[in-house]
Amino acid sequence: MTSPHLPDSTTADTEFENYLRSLFEDQIVFNRLLGLKMVAAGPDWFRGGLHMRPDLIGNFVHDRLHGGVISAVLDVVAGMACICALGSRHIDKPLDERMKNFDRLGTIDLRVDYLRPAVSERFEAMGRVIRLGSRVANTQMELFSANGQLLASGAGAYIVS
Repeated sequence: MTSPHLPDSTTADTEFENYLRSLFEDQIVFNRLLGLKMVAAGPDWFRGGLHMRPDLIGNFVHDRLHGGVISAVLDVVAGMACICALGSRHIDKPLDERMKNFDRLGTIDLRVDYLRPAVSERFEAMGRVIRLGSRVANTQMELFSANGQLLASGAGAYIVS
């Protein structure tokens, strides 16, 4: 499930990519709860995905993603895109030194436009950094259904200093 206008190449830095995957899938408890998985990452973008999950007895209780979950997913992929951009900015440094740049990352502003009901068995979200300044990063993000239909889009600002 890839929309034609999404980047396809991944980062060449395998150690950093493994760090991103561990951070996104294992270390952020909310992401684990939602079942978010890293799809791909690049120098200033990040893609993540999730499946709709059944309830405890195997039924799909709701056929659409809740708006709060959509905004949270868009927020986290944009934050990860900021981490990708910061990591690329300091690519000459060892990984443990680059990771220190992520401590102060936080959402300043988030806007989400819900374009249509998020009905799908699988979703993919894309975040990309539009501008990375010394203190603030500006991002754009999108959520797609399994068939590539754009369901929501957004913009966010993140403190990165």
